[in-house]
Amino acid sequence: MQLVVDVGNTETVVGLTGSAPTEIQAHWRVSTAVPRTVDELSVLLRAFLEEVDGASASLTQGVVGSVVPAATRLWTATMERIIPGGDIIVVDPSSDLPIRLDVDEPMTVGADRIVNTLAAREMFGRDTIAVDLGTATTYDCITADGVFVGGVISPGLSAGLEWLGKRTAKLPLVELQPPESVIGRRTETCIQSGVFFPVVDGVDRMVERIKDEWGRPDALVVATGGFAAVLGPHLVSVDRIEPFLTLYGLALAGVHLTGK
Repeated sequence: MQLVVDVGNTETVVGLTGSAPTEIQAHWRVSTAVPRTVDELSVLLRAFLEEVDGASASLTQGVVGSVVPAATRLWTATMERIIPGGDIIVVDPSSDLPIRLDVDEPMTVGADRIVNTLAAREMFGRDTIAVDLGTATTYDCITADGVFVGGVISPGLSAGLEWLGKRTAKLPLVELQPPESVIGRRTETCIQSGVFFPVVDGVDRMVERIKDEWGRPDALVVATGGFAAVLGPHLVSVDRIEPFLTLYGLALAGVHLTGK
């Protein structure tokens, strides 16, 4: 078993893989922003693992992909404690993976985009646009043979809700969920519609622009990330919804880098 950790700016997703890298036996989300010590994080992680029979004893290695450097060190130290003697891997642009970063500054590419590229190569084997719907919405252009050729980074779905709540005196923070109609009849539903549908339309239009410029009209469009399950069904441009694509990529990276 592998323990894979995707550290994002807002949330960290922890996954436990089974016999295959794309078999997620369990997964958990924790806040990245909450300050924790290695002791605290170790207790939390052990509590998660107790939910799965035999998980702690079966772990052989851990893989960390992070866009938050301070959290990378914290999770690495925690994994070393949880998996004593196991391989602890941190994925970054220098990792020896069967992909290529064909961009101007490859060493600045985030770990999430690196492992999304690996997952797309291994799982789909065709030109792919990975739309990662998280704190930010990112679009990764990945060729069939695993070359990351660039993409787009834009504000995520939660940004609009947070901005309205903080910058307006009378508009409250509301729960993020698909509104029943475009025309809201209460303040909350007006806000939900005004945030949700522009994001949906924006993603579909951005995918269209990317396909036109890239010259790949038949590229597979895959939605992933924390908001994939919420937004994905409303996106006409999306062919597949894979909420755990990044976790799959981390697990695949672990296999490639250690042979286990």
